[in-house]
Amino acid sequence: AAAAAGPARLVRCGQKDELYRGALRDAAGSALHGIAGARKWLEWRRETELLADVAYLSLTTLSGYQTLGEEYVNIVQVDSTKKRVPSFLQRAVFVCLHTVIPYCLEKGLLHLERELQTEADESRTSQSNPAFGWSSRTLVRNWIQKQVGELTEQQRKRALQIVHVLKQSVPLLHRLHLAVFYISGTFYHLSKRIAGIRYLRFGGLQAEDQSIRSSYRFLGIISLLHLLLTIGIQLYSFKQKQRARQEWKLHRNLPHQKNTTKEKSPGRHSRCTLCLEERRHTTATPCGHLFCWECITEWCNTRVKCPLCREKFHPQKLIYLRHYQL
Repeated sequence: AAAAAGPARLVRCGQKDELYRGALRDAAGSALHGIAGARKWLEWRRETELLADVAYLSLTTLSGYQTLGEEYVNIVQVDSTKKRVPSFLQRAVFVCLHTVIPYCLEKGLLHLERELQTEADESRTSQSNPAFGWSSRTLVRNWIQKQVGELTEQQRKRALQIVHVLKQSVPLLHRLHLAVFYISGTFYHLSKRIAGIRYLRFGGLQAEDQSIRSSYRFLGIISLLHLLLTIGIQLYSFKQKQRARQEWKLHRNLPHQKNTTKEKSPGRHSRCTLCLEERRHTTATPCGHLFCWECITEWCNTRVKCPLCREKFHPQKLIYLRHYQL
């Protein structure tokens, strides 16, 4: 008799499908590497993986057949009524949400972050030629560059923070959905939850599924508590950074007591290379370069490398040089 598939079967099905999809990705990547070479393979690796995933799901789910993982655990897809197989539209929505949408979201955020960082860097240095590399960009990247070019400096900083938050929120959303799956026992993938695709099993004992489901519920509660703890730590760290930034802004805005008759005018070597002004509250990176405290901390909000030599470092390694004079 058919019954609702338990979480253990869904997890085994997902793992088996991921194994076969990985093998198909490797085969497609090896074929591209052998035909076009290593450079083209690196350039189109992500697109090749997307094509392999779409091909696997199109030949199975979209065509109305079981995937290899579903055959392995003997389950079938059904709609919300649990009496019919999902419609072609439901299956197409699932395939799109499971493959194309994550790829577009990842690429879109990546290109947007690069354009925002490029604009921010160019605003601090000499103005570059806007036509450089224009012909090599795709239509979407051209549109992103045009939209970013119309933003002010403050809007670019705000947009860069939003992109950073979105990139961190996507993994947290997947973790939240996984915890909910462990507790409820349905919809192992977020794309299937949105498309409304469920599973029925054939064979096996109902008592076995019930005993395993209680263990999964406990695992879901632990995962949910861990996720809440992670979010709490990130929010606390963000508030601490905001508070420190506000305190240093107050110190930065205090009037400087300058002795114009005795003090020499600041030279090029005493200027911050980020704001191009005289350094205030001099701070050193682990590689030895000097910047304003506010400038380098704002820089570290989106990048963890030195603006000059590009050496990576943790923001905790910044050294504030109290009473430093050049």
